Amino acid sequence: QVQVVESGGGSVQAGGSLRLSCVASGYTDRRRCMAWFRQAPGKEREGVAGIGTGSGSTYYADSVKDRFTISHDNAKNTLYLQMNSLKPEDTAMYYCAAGRTSIGNCYPSGDYNYWGQGTQVTVSS
Repeated sequence: QVQVVESGGGSVQAGGSLRLSCVASGYTDRRRCMAWFRQAPGKEREGVAGIGTGSGSTYYADSVKDRFTISHDNAKNTLYLQMNSLKPEDTAMYYCAAGRTSIGNCYPSGDYNYWGQGTQVTVSS
């Protein structure tokens, strides 16, 4: 059984940094994408960053490009999201997703089989 657990959220001031971690226990499919999504109150969920855990290819939403970095440690089966130069508009619940159901590049979109419960990121101005 796959369990996805995020950690690393918190409160920071604008310009600060946070690193989110996601352990996907029992998930070993390197053919499928993993990704980070976020959802702010009153807004739709949006894809932030995606990665092919077999290829290492990474994809980012325009809103976070050059500020966020997604990575995956295969040995630890852990997904990371390094977030730098944080802005108040980055405030949201961040979710880790594993096992995208569709094939193709790993831009963070589409349906995923496994989701975590989320970790809150709050950026104050």
